[in-house]
Formats: sequence, C-alpha cells, structure tokens
Amino acid sequence: MKGTQEREKDGPDINGDIRTRNVQLIDETGHNHGTVPTADALARAEAAGMDLVQIAAGADDTPVVKILDYGKHKYQSQKKAAEARKKQKSFEVKEIKMRPGIDDHDYEVKMKSIKRFFDEGDKVKITLRFRGREMAHQELGFDVLKRVRTETEGFAKVESEPRFEGRQIVMMLAPKG
Repeated sequence: MKGTQEREKDGPDINGDIRTRNVQLIDETGHNHGTVPTADALARAEAAGMDLVQIAAGADDTPVVKILDYGKHKYQSQKKAAEARKKQKSFEVKEIKMRPGIDDHDYEVKMKSIKRFFDEGDKVKITLRFRGREMAHQELGFDVLKRVRTETEGFAKVESEPRFEGRQIVMMLAPKG
C-alpha cells in the first residue's frame, strides 16, 4: 500500500504552519505590534477573519508575520508575475545565408529581409558560406560582411565579429536599443 506523498509547499507559511514561539506581528492596517506570542497573533488574525502569513524570516528565530487575506495576496502576486512576464522582451535569432559572389539584386533582397527582422526586434545571424575554390578568396567574403555592417550601422549593432566556423564566416547583429 502506497503512503500519501508529502506535497511540496509553494509559498509562505500561513496560520498553523508557523511553528515558532514568538512572531513579530504587523496587523491588517500595517501597524507593527512588535514581538508577540504566536497563539495571540493567530487569535487576532482569526478575529479579523483573515490569515496570518509569514512575510519574512526575522532575526533571532522571530519571523515577521502579517495579518492579511491570503487568497487575495496570492492572486495579486500572480497578477504581478504575469505582468512582469508580459513586459519581458523576447526575440528570435533569424539566419541570413549569403555567398561571397552574391549578385547586387540578391544582396538587396537579403538586406530588406535583415531590415524587416530588426523592425520585428529579432537578432540576425549572417552566414557566408564558401564552396570549392572560393576558400582561396576569403577576402571577398569579408568584404561582403563589411558592406552589410556599414549599411546596417544606423539601426543595428554588431554583437559578434565575423569569425570562421569551418567553411563559413558567421557574424551576429542585434537591433540598436
């Protein structure tokens, strides 16, 4: 027969979970009553029709507790966390692939895509791949990346300088502020 598993407690200690002899009590109006016995604090919370919630682990084994409506408190903290997540900025890394001998029109199409990615707030990874004998003319690849850098410096910053990874050069750009 399986025993009941102890459920992981998420959140602060409330009411009977507070196991210290004395607590520092703050009532529902925010008034600090100083150190009082835990039983008295529980009685006050019950009389007010609210919960006794541990808000901080105090010094000398005396936690700071507050009389408040725990359900309302939990709802408010969840709402605040959701709001913080919504304001958090998220971005993706988009990849643009080029070749050292890229034609002017193809280059312009790629630049339009790069501009659109930055407008959406995404980072751009530019990969310049060499094939066959193109490896003998690596300076052509660096020239293409230099051209990309100068054309995007008004709205983008270089996050990582061009570097070789096997038979390709990789450069990372991010939108400016």
